[in-house]
This record gives sequence, C-alpha cells and structure tokens, in this order.
Amino acid sequence: MAVFVQVIESESLSAAARKLDMTPSAVSKLINRLEMRLGVRLLNRTTRKLQLTAEGSVFYERSVRILEDIVAAEQEANQGTVPRGRIRVNCHVAFGKHCLMPLLPDFLQCYPEITLDISLCDLIVDLLDDRSDVAIRTGPPLDDSCLMLRRLGSSRMVVVGSPSYLERVGMPAMPSDLGRYNRLGFGFTRHVKAWPFIGSEEWGQQLPSGNLLLGDGETMRKAAIAGLGLARLARFHVNADIQAGLLLPVLENYNPGDKEEIYAVFVGTGRQPPSRVRVFLDYLAEHIHIGDGW
Repeated sequence: MAVFVQVIESESLSAAARKLDMTPSAVSKLINRLEMRLGVRLLNRTTRKLQLTAEGSVFYERSVRILEDIVAAEQEANQGTVPRGRIRVNCHVAFGKHCLMPLLPDFLQCYPEITLDISLCDLIVDLLDDRSDVAIRTGPPLDDSCLMLRRLGSSRMVVVGSPSYLERVGMPAMPSDLGRYNRLGFGFTRHVKAWPFIGSEEWGQQLPSGNLLLGDGETMRKAAIAGLGLARLARFHVNADIQAGLLLPVLENYNPGDKEEIYAVFVGTGRQPPSRVRVFLDYLAEHIHIGDGW
C-alpha cells in the first residue's frame, strides 16, 4: 500500500523506486501483486505515464488515510497520549471567520503539537477527495454511510439590508413588496434555494432575484453592508452587524423561523477518529456557542 501511494505521488515507477531505495522491477512486482490480490486493475501503465483507474483512485484515497492513521498510532504509542499531527479542516467562510478563527489561539496553546491546515470555502467538498479530516457544513446532513456528524449548533435565518439601501428603496411592508428590491443570490446550488415566508401562497417562496451573484456568505454580508441589496443569512453571521446598526432585519413578522444547522463532519465507520481529530471536535463542541435563538 505504501509503495502504491508513493508511485502515485511520484508519478512514475522509477521515481518511486529511487525514493524507496528499491529497483523499478521490484516496485512493479509489488504493484502487480497488489492488483492480483485485489482482483482489479489499479493503474493503466504506458511507457510515458501512469493513470489511475476508477478503482485505483478510490483505493489511493483510502490508502493515504490508512497510512496516516498508522503513523499517528505509532506516534501516540511511542510518545505518550499527547495529541499531535496535522488536521486538515475545510470550513465554510462565514463560520470560519466569525466562529472558528477566534478559537484557534487558545486551541493551539492547549495543543501545541497539533498543526491546523484550514481551508475556508463555501463549496461542498468530498472529504476523501480533498483529504480533509474535518469539514464544517451547514444544512441537512448528507446521506453518506462513511461520514460521522457532530452537531455544533443552529442559527435562525434572517433577511437584512443596510440602512442606506432601505432609506433609498424603502422598508418592505410584506413579502410581496420584494419585487422591487435587489435580492442578492449565490452563484452555486444551495440546499435551500428560495426565501420562505409565513403567509399567503403568493409570497410563500421568494427566489433571490437581482444583478449580483456571489460565491460565499462573507462576501454577500459585505455586499449587503455596502448597500447593494437585501441578503438572507444566518443570524450568527450578521448578529454583530445588526447590533452595530450596519444591517437591519427585514420582514421579521413574516420570518418562518427556519434554522441553519451546523455540523462538524468527519470520516468514520464506527471507529474513533485519531486523537488529534477527537480533541479538535471536542474543543469545537465545548467552545462554540450558537444558540437556537440566534
């Protein structure tokens, strides 16, 4: 398995052989033995390049994770129970900026042997393809048998606009008024596409409609503050702006009170995650305070 991973990352049998201090023929024989044992072809090989098969791609991703877990287990056995190692975290931008990043100084002080590798992105990633240990996501849990969840909280959705924009266009009295407002939308597919409101079927679902599509919630928040239109975001994301008077809630009498659930997602098949991941998840659950009333 280790030889197979090295071949993929070196992009050739000969380069992998040099790094492993083996002969190219020995490396080739090990790959052949692995394919025979599994009963599938992992690599398509020509004289010029290697290409993973679909089965080889899946086996490579799982192999990387297994080898990392072996290294972590050996480190813990040799050096005691102090969590150590790298944690790859993929987190959506708003939560990362407003909730995750403020916790990092204290976490790293508590666990100085851990290295955090954090990527902030609002697009949903595949943990195996991205080789992430933890992803922080919002919305309904994904139906994936290899993923485990740790709930971190929930936050009520709210429509907001800047005082300057609402002074210029006027405060809407009911959802049917939204036709004359610029409603900021996302440029990617979301699990909740429309803005729901309480009341008549005429305005029960309002799709974002405007001249600006954005790639993440933090940019949308800044666009709303700049007076470019109305936005519908989680309360935790804009609570400080509302308190500071930078944004005003809109149509709260028609707010259905739907909440955005927030989860930490990690790979697991019933077994405990590595200790470095476990202490990170425990720290998030203990220190993130997003109540249902937000």
